[in-house]
Amino acid sequence: MIDETARHLIEARRTQDAVSAAGLCPADAQAAYAAQNAVAQACGWFGNVSPGYWKSGGPSRQAVLTHAPLPPDGVWSSPAAAGAWPFHMRGIEAEIALRLGCDVDPALALKLDVNDAVKLVDAMCVSIEIVDSRWVEGLEAPALAKLADLQSHGALVLGPWVPFSQRDWLAQVCRVQIGVQPPVERQGTHSLADPAFLLAAWLRHATHGGHSILAGTVVTTGTWVGILTASAGDLVTAEFPGIGNAAVQL
Repeated sequence: MIDETARHLIEARRTQDAVSAAGLCPADAQAAYAAQNAVAQACGWFGNVSPGYWKSGGPSRQAVLTHAPLPPDGVWSSPAAAGAWPFHMRGIEAEIALRLGCDVDPALALKLDVNDAVKLVDAMCVSIEIVDSRWVEGLEAPALAKLADLQSHGALVLGPWVPFSQRDWLAQVCRVQIGVQPPVERQGTHSLADPAFLLAAWLRHATHGGHSILAGTVVTTGTWVGILTASAGDLVTAEFPGIGNAAVQL
């Protein structure tokens, strides 16, 4: 089933046509991650280099967190123009991305707790993740099928980097504007209450199998606004006062 799931996802990326997830749901998370790796290898995203961009997160601190390496050709600096990108859907997530300031090998990753992991971060920025799916079912596809499909990742836009510092994340405001839609504002709505909470779990996952993660690697850490709907032609902006902003023209 791993090979079959990966084959359909590879074909969907090659043809830019969505495929049905019916009968293709991986048996477990391990199989979904194996399908991720098979797609990455077939598409030549990383070669012999560890992935430089990741997404990680979950709905709560009690949930099992999930992770996905991101294709580098779909990571753009703000302001970005995405009008030529072949999206099937355009879901918008406003996030905070974190950047490692040093290499992390498997031995170090195994020792980390939340407080230790935070010390490895040197910078942060506002990010916009554009949610997309290679499955016809979109966000209604089974959870493990979505995980195999890089957890429904489409593209990532990164704003200017600023030095990382711990903040009162429960007081942090996030503002999103999509085209002419009414603006969306949220405060303290990160599902883990702190974007850095996931770092230790992500680093253990990313170094599993003996690969080190290099300084400069970026992880985007989950949405503050759920998934908002955008359309082709919309200008999307996200602002986290005190941190920065990002923008993408769809």
